[in-house]
Amino acid sequence: MVRVALACVAFLVAAVGHGASGSEQAATSRVVVTRPSATARRNAATTTTPTMKPTAPASVNGPVAPPAPDDRTELFALAGTVPLFDPAQRVIRVGFHQASDVRDRMLTIARTAIAPVVMASRGRGTAARTAADIVVEPQELIYAPVSGIVKRAGNYHLYCKYPDSFAVISPAGHPELEVKMLHITGLHVRPGDRVTQGKTVIASHATKFPFVSEVDVFTHQHLPHVHIEVTPLAIPSAVPQPGKGLAFGCR
Repeated sequence: MVRVALACVAFLVAAVGHGASGSEQAATSRVVVTRPSATARRNAATTTTPTMKPTAPASVNGPVAPPAPDDRTELFALAGTVPLFDPAQRVIRVGFHQASDVRDRMLTIARTAIAPVVMASRGRGTAARTAADIVVEPQELIYAPVSGIVKRAGNYHLYCKYPDSFAVISPAGHPELEVKMLHITGLHVRPGDRVTQGKTVIASHATKFPFVSEVDVFTHQHLPHVHIEVTPLAIPSAVPQPGKGLAFGCR
């Protein structure tokens, strides 16, 4: 009987112990939720979420073509220390030739000159690069090739026959010189105007004559051109005169 009683007591103790351990396991398996510390909350508040930059939608017509080069910023020649820039946004060719006066300044061809060519002698007894014909598109605006002050501007007849216009600019820093522009139409300036190279419009477009010019042989097209030369003030041919002066013109 004693053994039976002891066995029963042992069984009860084991049963109670098993139940207790099961309760402990259940207790330890509970999920414990803790609040974040103040430091953690501050760190979370100062953390920013990276944002994606918006991207421009692709063009439905394909890539946009780059703008055409602007030749007004290109040097075509130097007259001593006076830089001469292209008088139009699009230049086709620069043809150098003899001016009409032996005192006209020699032009040094710039490395950036567009398709430069030195044309044949015209029998004038002057240097081969004392004037330049800058070939441009027919409706290109004509800009100042130098900065300075307009001294004269007006109309005349080339070879006493073909209507044309001219402008004479005193280049900034060189009052002893004049930059002459011929073969232009629709003057935008008058004497006394200050002009800025590449920005001030001198004329609406270059004059297109009904005859073939020498420079046309090199462009294989009949396009207008702007004549530019640099002369000292000593030359009295600033006003067109019959048989001489501005490209042998007269009023």
